[in-house]
Amino acid sequence: MELTRYLGDGNGVEGVEVPQLPAAELKKAFRTMLLVRTLDVKLTNMQRQGRIGFYGACTGQEATPIGTAMAMREDDWLFPALREGSAALHRGFALSHYVAQCMGNNHDLQRGRQMPCHYADRSINHVSWSSVIATQLPHAAGAAYGMKMKGKDTVTVGFMGDGATSENDFHAALNFAAVTKSPCVFVCQNNQFAISVQHDHQTATKTYAEKAVAYGMPGIRVDGNDIVAVYTAVKEAADRARRGEGPTLIEALTYRLTPHSSSDDPTRYRDEKIYEEWRKRDPVDIFRTHLQARKLWSKKWETDIQEALELEVEQAIKEAEAATLPDPATLFDDVYEEVPELLQRQREVLASDIDSGRFVWPPQH
Repeated sequence: MELTRYLGDGNGVEGVEVPQLPAAELKKAFRTMLLVRTLDVKLTNMQRQGRIGFYGACTGQEATPIGTAMAMREDDWLFPALREGSAALHRGFALSHYVAQCMGNNHDLQRGRQMPCHYADRSINHVSWSSVIATQLPHAAGAAYGMKMKGKDTVTVGFMGDGATSENDFHAALNFAAVTKSPCVFVCQNNQFAISVQHDHQTATKTYAEKAVAYGMPGIRVDGNDIVAVYTAVKEAADRARRGEGPTLIEALTYRLTPHSSSDDPTRYRDEKIYEEWRKRDPVDIFRTHLQARKLWSKKWETDIQEALELEVEQAIKEAEAATLPDPATLFDDVYEEVPELLQRQREVLASDIDSGRFVWPPQH
């Protein structure tokens, strides 16, 4: 399948006209990219220091989630996988909540009920996800069908990694969305490693986009390090979905420049020569070159942004680390609109155990 790209190395592709997106939109996206890079460094260091337990960096893959976020409306819903925290930030997720989620404390919107990097925020329609691979895809398809049933032109976006295409939920979601013509855009971040499993060990197809053919939907393959190509593909797919023409599968070809997570050592399974080739195609560098060509970038402008981001991230970390642990009684909240009598009794028992000292909270180190 043809790989759609506009920026190439940042200076464009011969014979291809680059869509001229609004300057303010491009500059905001570049700022989000720099923010994610800053967070990746800071939070990875914090994990090494024992201040958080786990972190999954986005370095090298920023163009796909941020380009997708640029193409979404405020009322659209995003069903993420591991590396879409950047999309949440671009859509308005508070920085201190982003950091606190990695700590699981009282400033975390999910009150410590999720693993780190499993961001969710009702205010921006960013849905909580599970580490069980691909389970968010049927959710995205089902929510899209619900939007259709309600007569709305809202679109859902379901993210996945390349490994998710080998899961049953991938088949169920794409088949259901295609049959019902639900307004869903499936975005596969093909970073070429399902943790450590390479492409040819999990599929016989040359691309992931071509899998769409079997489900009766369009399959599009884009350069995932080209933010303009990603934006354009997602925008066209979302417009198609709003017109009632059904779902689309987008494969964004990219590369993970960091370990899968803070628990991984990629040197055990990746080809260092290929890694070096992809380092030269860093999406931040490509985008910077494009902005420079459009006279939207200067060294001082980027330096000023970076200095501001350093301060913002440090302030967010201080705010997050100052928060207390969630009250154990919150275990009984956010599940039922009206708490059943059984859970009310259990809450009373828990409170009694804490008051009597039988159950120590907060835990003693």
